[in-house]
Amino acid sequence: MYHHAHTRSLFIGAFNVAGDVLARAGLARPLPDDEAMLAEARARTNLDDFGDNSFRDPLRRLLRACREEAALNYFGRVATYSGTLQLLVNRLRLRAYRKRHPDIANVEIRRPIFIVGLPRSGTTLLHGLLAQDPANRAPETWETMHPPPPIVPARYGGNPWLAKAERQLRWFQRIAPGFKKIHVVDARAPQECIAITAHTFASAQFHTTYHVPTYQAWLDTYDHAPCYRFHRHFLQHLQFARPTARWVLKAPAHLFNLDALLAEYPDALIVQTHRDPLRVLPSVASLIAALQAIFGETVDPLGIGREVAHRWAEGVGRAMRFRAAAGAARAQFVDVRYDELSRDPLATVARIYRRMDRPLGDEARARMARYLTENRKAKYGVHAYRLSDFGLVPEREAARFRSYCAHHGIDSGAPTPERPAL
Repeated sequence: MYHHAHTRSLFIGAFNVAGDVLARAGLARPLPDDEAMLAEARARTNLDDFGDNSFRDPLRRLLRACREEAALNYFGRVATYSGTLQLLVNRLRLRAYRKRHPDIANVEIRRPIFIVGLPRSGTTLLHGLLAQDPANRAPETWETMHPPPPIVPARYGGNPWLAKAERQLRWFQRIAPGFKKIHVVDARAPQECIAITAHTFASAQFHTTYHVPTYQAWLDTYDHAPCYRFHRHFLQHLQFARPTARWVLKAPAHLFNLDALLAEYPDALIVQTHRDPLRVLPSVASLIAALQAIFGETVDPLGIGREVAHRWAEGVGRAMRFRAAAGAARAQFVDVRYDELSRDPLATVARIYRRMDRPLGDEARARMARYLTENRKAKYGVHAYRLSDFGLVPEREAARFRSYCAHHGIDSGAPTPERPAL
């Protein structure tokens, strides 16, 4: 049995003990099925139009996998119920807003920037930096948790949707006090696209949080076109209230679906980050183990290690194959190496701007420099991890990613007599 004790609080332990007592008394309700969840969302909102039905099959598969595979603890069952219900409520409200304001459908999303790449390869840093430019906009965490009505509210002051998200995230910090060492969660911070596509229930968010292998295997074969269509609708909704020159978006999981992404956003610029996989893999595995320890009864570190290595080798392989066959679309890609980004972040941003034929202005540069000062690495402590924690053998993983590293000029970090294993 494996637990990330530094991310799980005593609160979760006490909550689960209470759940065990309720279960023995026959009072602990199991995770409902999809029809029950849909009915509850309708009752909460007095609305019944969820939009197109493409989300129904993913929702059904996800909930089944959560019940049958995820081994959710009592806290996990309650949190999954609450989170799923909120996503369904958001769908209902977004659809109602769109009916009331049909001009939302006419909002143009022009030349968005998508940051993709291996997880833990600088995507979050780059996303945060680009979001500092007043000419850019990233979806903020609170907006993806509780999308506001399509009016022009005060952006922060007196904003009830922001306040609700902040309360929920304060609870998350209490529940998982050590998680901020791995990944900082803040209501006003830029959020990944998986939080948007979570509303379609076909999102990498779920198999990161839960052990749901059948759902993940199915998702890898799924046509993600409906997800990116919803993604555009979501951005249109946010942009309707606050005009936006350029969106800056991010998710490592986009690597798996570059075809669907560019079909929906044919004028997008794709910035792909690259880092030594031997540094990436244990960090990703540690993140997943920390999340699954919060929601599940047990965590299998060796299983997580195997899955992470296989999955992200497939992800970079898909991206390489897509780019090789992309023709003219190859010009829409910019490659950024982690060592380059770490060494001189602003020079890296300036290079990306040159590809967009845009100057990096003084105000944007100053804001980005301030962001770097305020968000220094290991601000909340060191995120410690080792390949061996997850059964990952350096030589084997270096061989698995050899073609990717050679193609992008990455030093694999494979052990040699001069360089010991991680």
